[in-house]
Amino acid sequence: MTTEFSPRLFERDSEIRALGEGLLACALPREAWTHEAHLGACLWLLSERPDIDVDAEIGGIIRRFNESVGGVNDDTQGYHDSITRAYVAGVRLFLSETTATSLVERVNAMLLSDVGRRDWPLRFYSRELLFSVPARRGFVEPDRMPLPVAHK
Repeated sequence: MTTEFSPRLFERDSEIRALGEGLLACALPREAWTHEAHLGACLWLLSERPDIDVDAEIGGIIRRFNESVGGVNDDTQGYHDSITRAYVAGVRLFLSETTATSLVERVNAMLLSDVGRRDWPLRFYSRELLFSVPARRGFVEPDRMPLPVAHK
């Protein structure tokens, strides 16, 4: 079964930087925090914010943002640790392989790649495990295959 895949692409580097900065400042409107925004902000953090330890801080950053727009981080909604960490691994892998140079070129190419797909984590996780409470609350190792590791 093939599903239609057409992400919203970005036009300028400044749009992506504004998303990342808005995320950090808890200044984005809730509706701006889309799938594409999640991935664009992740790539921006990994490539342009070496002062932020993404592995250590991403959970707190997203939880704080969710709460700032009236969201709840609990067993059924809000921040999902295993999905987030799967995408962080995917974005790192994409960055290690891309030849695109500008921020917007890298983000758009990633969004159009397999890593950009909404179902990408299901390559590594069964639906049952990925959508479990333990996988939402903390990182759970995949049960289908290991997450990819970026090439140095």
